[in-house]
Amino acid sequence: MKFIIGIGGVTNGGKTTLTNRLLKTLPNCCVVHQDDFFKKPDQIEVGEDGFRQWDVITALDMEAMINTVKGWQENPVKFARSHGVSLSPEAEEAGSEEKGIHILIVEGFLIYNYKPLIDVYDKCFYISIPYEECKRRRSTRTYTVPDPAGLFDGHVWPMYLKHRKEMEDNCDRIEYLDGMTSKEEIYNKVYETINNSLLNSL
Repeated sequence: MKFIIGIGGVTNGGKTTLTNRLLKTLPNCCVVHQDDFFKKPDQIEVGEDGFRQWDVITALDMEAMINTVKGWQENPVKFARSHGVSLSPEAEEAGSEEKGIHILIVEGFLIYNYKPLIDVYDKCFYISIPYEECKRRRSTRTYTVPDPAGLFDGHVWPMYLKHRKEMEDNCDRIEYLDGMTSKEEIYNKVYETINNSLLNSL
């Protein structure tokens, strides 16, 4: 049985923290991080706002991302092995996806803004935090390409609001999570929801 979970959310909302925790506790679980599909800096256009357009879907190689997800769908055992994920003895013995549960987490800030990807999720989660907290967290992070002055207010937040509206129009299956609650609380809620879904699917 294959099960795909989307974990989306605003920048610095806690997506990766939640994903890493789930990876440790869910069986035969792999992950695809949207951030791994950013194009090279010289391929990122400068927009009308004067900033390089990192926070839009065209900054990402979404075709490569979809192909990676398809690779998992075609053979989750092979995918897990090639990504160094240890499988349960049951899954190892089976040598194919016939036995046991295989889970894929797709994690990123625009995972519900690309139609071909929306259709693959069995469960959708989205973490949001308010403007002030998001700006504070963002300012404490170090990026490979550092944020130029004014990027958050001039590009990051306006794009978040635009894409959030787009996402709400495109996908009505999202369960929203409050990123201001404790990491423990968010994890427990998501873990329980996933477990219940898996039990209902068996």
